[in-house]
Amino acid sequence: MERTTQVIGQSGVFLDALERASRAAALDRPVLVIGERGTGKELVAERLHHLSQRWDHPLVTMNCAALPETLIEAELFGHEAGSFTGATKARVGRFEEADGGTLFLDELGTLSMGAQERLLRAVEYGEVTRIGASRPRRVDVRIVAATNEHLPDRVDAGTFRADLLDRLSFEVVTLPPLRARRSDIAVLADFFGRRMAAELGRDEWDGFTDEAMELMRSYRWPGNVRELRNVVERAVYRWERGGAIGEIEFDPFASPYRPGTPRPTASSPPPATAPAGEPPRAAAAEPDDEEVAACEVGPSDFKSRVARFERELLATALADNRFNQRATAEALGLSYDQLRHALRRHDLIGAVA
Repeated sequence: MERTTQVIGQSGVFLDALERASRAAALDRPVLVIGERGTGKELVAERLHHLSQRWDHPLVTMNCAALPETLIEAELFGHEAGSFTGATKARVGRFEEADGGTLFLDELGTLSMGAQERLLRAVEYGEVTRIGASRPRRVDVRIVAATNEHLPDRVDAGTFRADLLDRLSFEVVTLPPLRARRSDIAVLADFFGRRMAAELGRDEWDGFTDEAMELMRSYRWPGNVRELRNVVERAVYRWERGGAIGEIEFDPFASPYRPGTPRPTASSPPPATAPAGEPPRAAAAEPDDEEVAACEVGPSDFKSRVARFERELLATALADNRFNQRATAEALGLSYDQLRHALRRHDLIGAVA
């Protein structure tokens, strides 16, 4: 099923990149699309194909990073029956599938040097040879390639062929990241939000509050448009109060219980504690107005506040150590007898009985 291409944006830098791609589409030459993940490289490749003279021929996509190195050449060029173990019948490669149309090579920088050499020959001479075949086949294919790497640096490092880069970089379209397209954030958020609301069967779309929109504008979006879509769609489906959406969560993994969150254990280094016999001291904190007022009441109030803090500290430590008294004592830097005395003083013995 053919997808409907959605290219959305109004910022100058984004429109400039689209204009460059549109002008290059009419020329039957290779185009290299550069951009960070989530910037829409595949959408630009589709645009290059649909605006070209090849629009009514196949657009074949191959993600070079999705296949092991041993299968890349077989996928690109095909193979004959019996050419290697498991090749029970002949299979055409992506070049032959795209004959007359466009071959989009995503993640180009992941190709091995051997695959790069064979790709260069196919691009240079318009011929591909299936694995296990003795004669090449003529193909008429336009190459559009994409990567998130700076390939000239790869050439300098000796991991990408300079002659292949020369052949594929007739035109280079570099897509700006979303952080360089601030004026597009509200447009994209509204588009993705309306679409998600319609998918959920909601009759009204009230958009986002000014505060939520400001949060999205100030975020750096390392995952670019793809990340923005996820954030917006998640916010829409979670919002059940009606009206404009006012809550945005950028990190769906944020949780105090996620794996790897450090928690106090018996084997953990004990926190800084007071000398034996003295109650543990809390880390210094900025007092609020209520605390200042309470501290000015008198010494008796001060003692009650200290006692309340000590009780809460003991109760929390017990819970963190699953009510194991020896582990709790070690975590607090107390002896077992000191802990038992403190528990009796605060009437917490029943909590561990």
